[in-house]
Amino acid sequence: MDTRGSFQRTTLETVKFFAGKRVTRRELHRWKNRPGFNDDWKLSTAWVNALGRKLKYEEVKRKFVELYWGQNGQGNVTGEKWVLPNASLRRLSKMAELAIFTGRVRPELDYTLARWGVRKSFKKIITVEDVKRPKPDPDGLLKILAGRDPGVALYVGDNVDDALAAQAAKVPFVGILPRGSEERRQRGARLRKLGARIILGSIGELEIWLRKQNSARKPFQD
Repeated sequence: MDTRGSFQRTTLETVKFFAGKRVTRRELHRWKNRPGFNDDWKLSTAWVNALGRKLKYEEVKRKFVELYWGQNGQGNVTGEKWVLPNASLRRLSKMAELAIFTGRVRPELDYTLARWGVRKSFKKIITVEDVKRPKPDPDGLLKILAGRDPGVALYVGDNVDDALAAQAAKVPFVGILPRGSEERRQRGARLRKLGARIILGSIGELEIWLRKQNSARKPFQD
């Protein structure tokens, strides 16, 4: 998902609301470079407090949720975009078993999957509510693996906590960061240090990369 118009925008608006000052995407990605901030509610709370306010998590979360959903579901959630062509998603689902491990809560994920009509492509879905320890802990990946060899799996993500979870679960990791973006400038090197096999420019490039790996018979795990 392209979350610049949904989660990222809501984080910036939430922090601005409480701090009373404009904040930037560059600052946002500095926060996202830190481990433990996959949760945007947690990130927003820490950021607001770092700017001099002393607010509780639940207060910041309430405002975030209000801005995200808006009235009658017409908030920032509508600015989210599904970026993988459905034809490519169908081909990927034939190449491998697809699953989701996300830091989202179930209502957020259900909305997205229903809106874009892609739920049937995923065999297993693990949200933050399905694990005792969210990312960067690997609990969700281990649930998906269900005892299978982690070396034959692949986890795709765009942040530090994704890479750390993959590392802990011993699952090969591929990063997705748009070329020329603030995310890539700030986070590309960090993801490589955490073991990313490659940093792709978009999720649409994954299918071609996988086919090259298969044709060369390269295992994900060294």
